[in-house]
Amino acid sequence: MIRKSLLGAALAVTAAASFAGPADDARTHFNAIASGDLQVLMRGYADNAQFNWVGGPLDGTYTSPEAIRGVWSKFTGSQGLLKVSVDKLEESSNPKGSTVSANVVFEGKSPIKVRYVLTYREGRIASETWQIDPKLAVAAGY
Repeated sequence: MIRKSLLGAALAVTAAASFAGPADDARTHFNAIASGDLQVLMRGYADNAQFNWVGGPLDGTYTSPEAIRGVWSKFTGSQGLLKVSVDKLEESSNPKGSTVSANVVFEGKSPIKVRYVLTYREGRIASETWQIDPKLAVAAGY
């Protein structure tokens, strides 16, 4: 009886993991930013991803894996470990892809308030917009 229960639990966890969607991927992305885990952060991008950073010292458009890794290296190197809060996470999907938007605050040396939009195609980030928004209000937690 215990073996059947354990097997059932293991199958449920495996099934849930295989059905992780873009909203879950976005949370993983935000946590990787906060922890400075470049390996996890970079594996989410499509080869032709475009990253638009709007506002702040890293403002610009980054269009190659090397450029995206470079901007994240600068950011995570200067910020260290951060606490992340996510609010108003919304996912919209159709057969061509998904868009996840959220209000995100990264807290460390000072709070960094970001309006986030991620577009996923074929399960990878095709487009990312990091919009610095000093007036952004975020409720605590996920």
